[in-house]
Amino acid sequence: MRYGRDRWRLLLAVLIALVAGVPAAGGTAAAATPPSYLTLEAGYGSGTVTNGWERVERYLDTTTGFRTEGFPPDGRGDQDGKRVTYFGGATRPYSGRFLLYSAPGWDTGTQSTPVLLVHGANDNADRAWANPGEAGGYGCGALSCPSTGLMQYLAGRGHRVFAVGFAHKQGDNLMQAQIVGDAIAVIKAKLGVGKVDLVGWSKGEMSARAYVSSLKPGWGRPYAGDVRRLITVGGPNGGYDYPYAHGWAHDFSIWPECGGTVNAPSPHSSMTCYGTYTAHPEFSMTPAGGYDDYPGQRQMLARWDGVYGVDGSAQDWYTTYYGGQGFYTAGGGIQAAIDAGSLVAPLQRAGVPASVTTYLLAGGSPDVVGIFNENRGPSDGVVFTASALDTTGVATVGGTATVAAANHLELGWNSSAAARIDTWLS
Repeated sequence: MRYGRDRWRLLLAVLIALVAGVPAAGGTAAAATPPSYLTLEAGYGSGTVTNGWERVERYLDTTTGFRTEGFPPDGRGDQDGKRVTYFGGATRPYSGRFLLYSAPGWDTGTQSTPVLLVHGANDNADRAWANPGEAGGYGCGALSCPSTGLMQYLAGRGHRVFAVGFAHKQGDNLMQAQIVGDAIAVIKAKLGVGKVDLVGWSKGEMSARAYVSSLKPGWGRPYAGDVRRLITVGGPNGGYDYPYAHGWAHDFSIWPECGGTVNAPSPHSSMTCYGTYTAHPEFSMTPAGGYDDYPGQRQMLARWDGVYGVDGSAQDWYTTYYGGQGFYTAGGGIQAAIDAGSLVAPLQRAGVPASVTTYLLAGGSPDVVGIFNENRGPSDGVVFTASALDTTGVATVGGTATVAAANHLELGWNSSAAARIDTWLS
């Protein structure tokens, strides 16, 4: 009799699950249709995608409000490599378009909640998550780069892994937060699930957190209640001020007259290189001269001079941080940039909902190859450890951790970091 009752209870539970659209353990419910404002424009599968992904799709969000953001005119911020193909040949895509990468096992993995990876500044989903060495030497933050990343690590452990690719490498985090919501909507429709886990690395933390916090443009959609866990990896939860604290060294990698080519904003509007004083408003952290090519960087700024001071050994250190004309440089200072649109305080005030369990991961090794490392306090070379682990506004903290051996760029592939992320997701 007991066996019969148990069997009927099991059959009844399965029937209820099927009617409710809930997948059985390790399975997937019937796929649904993505929201009507999303259009699948193209798909790239076997033989056309690289770096171990199974499929890449391009979607268009037709919501009024998206725009084509500003790109540096010399091309340093343009899409490159396979991303140009994926974006239909566009090197400067419209910001309402995005890429959704699917890892092997995206529809067969045994973990019930799928994972969406959100990359950081001046990056893409290929280099960030699948091939840390794609950009060549030093691109991974070390002298030698691995050929696989967090995508392969998580997929190999049964996670159903996806990644988003943004149209603009340094774009507005509020628009990109809407894209994060779009990517989640597509994943939910593909798999018939109700919630997704988010992993946001560096700048990607900002857009992921903005989404769950319903911090949005006036035309944007609020959080849909569809995130189970949020993991921030080297994220500037408390903001960062690296470009202003180390502006002189930072500028040499940017200013073309000094030989700079890096796609990053400058704290200065003018600078002397080899005896020539030049202005480059297109590289400004704040809107200048009709350019605003780095809104996403400005949104991550916060002052840390009251905690760790300013690098007094740097040329023009005072005017760089606080604004004014120095011996070789001129700029508005960090407070003017914060006032022009930092999102750090608004995100903390908005708060991460209690229903989203949040985990914060920091790096502890300030040894990023090829840059002047953040040395005023404990950091991963770019972001202070205290900022990466700042839980202000986070209602439910699931855990925090520091990987002492990983710098900011290594956090995406370091084995200890990957194991910690896997544990939190599982």
